[in-house]
Amino acid sequence: MGVARLAILRIDAQQWAVRRLDRLARRLGRRPAVAAHLVTGLDGEMEAFFHLRRLGYTVVARRWKTQKVRGDIDLIAWHDGWLCFIEVKTRTRRDAIPAEFAVDRDKQQMLKRMAGAYLRRFPEQERSTLPVRFDVVSVYLAEGSAAEFEVFPGAFD
Repeated sequence: MGVARLAILRIDAQQWAVRRLDRLARRLGRRPAVAAHLVTGLDGEMEAFFHLRRLGYTVVARRWKTQKVRGDIDLIAWHDGWLCFIEVKTRTRRDAIPAEFAVDRDKQQMLKRMAGAYLRRFPEQERSTLPVRFDVVSVYLAEGSAAEFEVFPGAFD
């Protein structure tokens, strides 16, 4: 069995374990009380995390925040030499308007400000040569079926 296949199997096992623990936490009432749409978003981010790992992304931060800018970045990852700031949009069903359309101009501006705050943590010389892109991942979590994904690398500049 190849190294790549073993890596995928490891990711699959990790995802299986996280799903089982989440299910147990829900059954025991141990999950924090949050609105249903927020739970859907968190579930979608977890699914996207594992999907991107299977695609070769190395996730370095999840739900990254700073006090300097309002908002958060769902995932920050390295992929093919790029530092990717990733916005995840989750829906429970497909509509006429795809999930990725929710990343409008205002959301893009917020993500750019957040990315700038994250990049200021790097030395200035390194920061100026760092290849950066903004990806969007649409996740569809239909009841009783496997999650579906659409990944848009470099969705906006």
